[in-house]
Amino acid sequence: MSATPTTLSWSSSSFLQNHTFNNEPSKFTKKTSLFSVVAQKKAKKLRKIILKEDVADLGKKGQLKDVKAGYMRNYLLPLGKAQMVTSQVLKEMKIQEERIEAEKKRVKEEALQLALLFETVGAFKVKRKGGKGKQIFGSVTAQDLVDIIKAQLQRDVDKKIVTLPEIRETGEYVAELKLHPDVSAQVRLNVLAN
Repeated sequence: MSATPTTLSWSSSSFLQNHTFNNEPSKFTKKTSLFSVVAQKKAKKLRKIILKEDVADLGKKGQLKDVKAGYMRNYLLPLGKAQMVTSQVLKEMKIQEERIEAEKKRVKEEALQLALLFETVGAFKVKRKGGKGKQIFGSVTAQDLVDIIKAQLQRDVDKKIVTLPEIRETGEYVAELKLHPDVSAQVRLNVLAN
């Protein structure tokens, strides 16, 4: 079986012969029409969310973020890591922030009052077994100062907030108590030998 090649030409096409254009001049030859095509970017579908917990490469708990709709729908919401933003959620978030600020202010006020108390008390006396001259056996530690404060003022203080110089001799020393990131108190210590 051999195939004969067929070619289409203007004269051999029955469609073109049946639909002649009557040699009319083109409507667009003299007049030019100007089309301006404006390409638009695909609209980004972002959603506002509030993070319920820390998410790597996104943010920390309580932050308001814009994320893509698919990321929110397929990852954050099913795992409970985020919540959609609504006017009710924003109101609750604002109330929560005000509550946290009030608590921070109250803690700072307490720290200021405690600092004032420590600075008005005067010097705490620490007695140690004495050696030659001014030397004492052992040293005075932060735990010793915490125990003295608890005994004299009935206040619990964490030993981690106490900064003491190295005390191995009798004399007067100053310790610093870091009660709050913005508040610290200076406490005087008199180290005496028995």
